Amino acid sequence: MPFGWGDAENAHQQVQEGQHEGHLSHDLIAGAAAFTGMKAWEDHQRKEGKEVSHSTAKQVIAGLAAAGVTRLVETKGLNAIDEHKAKKQAEENAQRLYEEHYERGQNAPHFNPNEHKPHPSFERNRFDEHPHHEGRQGDQVDRW
Repeated sequence: MPFGWGDAENAHQQVQEGQHEGHLSHDLIAGAAAFTGMKAWEDHQRKEGKEVSHSTAKQVIAGLAAAGVTRLVETKGLNAIDEHKAKKQAEENAQRLYEEHYERGQNAPHFNPNEHKPHPSFERNRFDEHPHHEGRQGDQVDRW
């Protein structure tokens, strides 16, 4: 099931607000992981300030989305088949979000954090803590 920005943002919010239970579908986890992977990449690139090709950006974002699925599976629970489906779908969703916002939405020949604005949904969804960023002030990343 393809996710657009609204679907991915809603999935992210549902997963963030939910309990650590195994009742979430692979579709919902894939959407949330795609959104979070895109946000993590976006934050990193804006901090670095470097221009990146679309193909490189989409490869990295897909990897981050797949890693997000792994983290969610560990905390929310999915079987191996659903995990595989969720990873594939998260990678596709994340790449689609990137294409929709940067390639088609801003008609950008590449990603340049100094020229292109982030998607508005990132401002509505502040990522305040992350287990890998404990104790570091100023980091705003996902809670997974």
